[in-house]
Amino acid sequence: MTAPRSRPRLGAHVEEAGTRFAAFTEASACAVQVLGPAGAEPTSHAMRAVGGGYFELLLPSVGGGALYYFVIDGRSLPDPYARFLPHGVHGPALVVTSEYRWQNAPVERRLSEQVIYELHIGTFTEAGTYAAASQRLPALAELGVTTIELMPVAAFAGSRGWGYDGVALYAPHAAYGTPDELRALVDAAHSLGLGVLLDVVYNHFGPAGNYLSAYAKSYFSSGIHNAWGNVPNFSDPALRELVLNNARYWFEEFRFDGLRLDAVHAIVDVSPLHVLRELAELAQSSTPARLLIAEDDRNQAALVTDLELSALWADDFHHQLRVTLTGERDGYYTAYEPGTSGIATAINEGWLFSGRQHPTTGKPRGTPAHALAAESLVYCIQNHDQIGNRAFGDRLTASIGLEAYRAISMLLLFLPMTPLLFMGQEWAASTPFLYFTDHDAELGELVRAGRRREFAAFSQFADEGARSTIPDPQAESTLLASRLDWSESEAGVHAETRALYKNALALRQLDPVLRASGRRELSAQALGDVLCVRRWFQSQSRLLLVNLGRTGVALDTLMPAAEDQHPRILLRSSPGPSDSLPGATALLLATPLNPNSLQGHPP
Repeated sequence: MTAPRSRPRLGAHVEEAGTRFAAFTEASACAVQVLGPAGAEPTSHAMRAVGGGYFELLLPSVGGGALYYFVIDGRSLPDPYARFLPHGVHGPALVVTSEYRWQNAPVERRLSEQVIYELHIGTFTEAGTYAAASQRLPALAELGVTTIELMPVAAFAGSRGWGYDGVALYAPHAAYGTPDELRALVDAAHSLGLGVLLDVVYNHFGPAGNYLSAYAKSYFSSGIHNAWGNVPNFSDPALRELVLNNARYWFEEFRFDGLRLDAVHAIVDVSPLHVLRELAELAQSSTPARLLIAEDDRNQAALVTDLELSALWADDFHHQLRVTLTGERDGYYTAYEPGTSGIATAINEGWLFSGRQHPTTGKPRGTPAHALAAESLVYCIQNHDQIGNRAFGDRLTASIGLEAYRAISMLLLFLPMTPLLFMGQEWAASTPFLYFTDHDAELGELVRAGRRREFAAFSQFADEGARSTIPDPQAESTLLASRLDWSESEAGVHAETRALYKNALALRQLDPVLRASGRRELSAQALGDVLCVRRWFQSQSRLLLVNLGRTGVALDTLMPAAEDQHPRILLRSSPGPSDSLPGATALLLATPLNPNSLQGHPP
């Protein structure tokens, strides 16, 4: 990674002549304090001001493995640009030298071929480490996944958490392993043909261990706050450089194939060149080009069409599906009316809210998604938010049952939109994914109380006694309960569900219609409780019928007469008769292309 010539490369970096330390601060003086062996006195060295608030110093006697602090106004502080914090975010930084020898290059794959698998390092395996995660990658490649997406790994306070309260953006979280073990995980994925995305958080910093403002208050916008605290000031060159160089760091030094950008609706930037556009230019100019996928709750097509991000999460599909299947209307689900017609609309239009008044806020929301390719819309039926932000971290099968779950899994994998799976989804994992933290006692109590207060508006938790049953996010048992049980994937209904996922993903890759068609060759229609979704290419057609009701429906009532003569079954979610579609069942058919069947169903 190369910093601008006029500014030092911040942090500690080993050179042939020694270790060069550099810091940015508003203070008039800066020093680096190097810690000696256990019991030895630390040594402090004044750093040289090089202009613009930057200080640097080359220490010939210091090499890799040394621990250090920076000293600002007499206060010893962790380095916010540290490459590793082995003793946590409040402890000294480690001078890092990498001994890793790369074996595999980043993966080049078109966005339209992506199948993304989101995972949390701490709960993906029993050990909860980068090394243990590497051992499970062959199962994902064999399943048909193309890319894994790691939830954030930038260092955060405590040993356990989701990672969205990171404070040291360059330091892989120590509880998961060393930086080289993270490199080995990426390399192992690439050896299997799997790409690797990293979830990064640039819209806020965590509440514990964020020392940036102790160096310079200009990192944050004065008087502006979002849901997580002070808003990063992207008009400030130092903050902007921190983020842009961080993306470059993950691309160049860890060979990530792209980034998932958390909650970009909370990124405030009034600069002439929006930081998201600058990130997109960085990703596109990399070799090979990298992906940038945004989470955004505003349904803004301009993130792709104008700012040139690769894709964005389109949550309306998930929300409409869940409301229809479960009847839940609490929280943000109040904006969605149950019904298969809403699901069909979301599929046909990309999302539901585009310029229409939002029922909850009363404000217009979103822009039309017509200009977006199917692959630029990331669809899911589960993700970390939609499971973990529930009081008991329960997965979708707990609410709708296995039969309906298998049916909508086929729907997700049939659509041309980019599918995202959450770890364990492929076998209908029974383990929850709960919200867990490891803060100090004072902050931990605030988090615990806030978690229960968050659900006070939900009918299920109207009284305090019900809220007291919500698992304690601070308890280690909450993390342990969230770890996947891989043994259940090998037997019974779990193994059968995994086989369904594998077959559906194989069709997605090999079937000529599913490989070639996009949104222009896609049509969804609601017929009562049955969702009829068609994709076509040239003279061939594929018809997916998903019965979300409880009552079976005769097939000849769902297809034009010209088609019901010779349908060929490609895949079904559950066994059943050949002439009807039972409730909570999906059926994928190869049929002749009948132009009349496309009338009235816009792409």
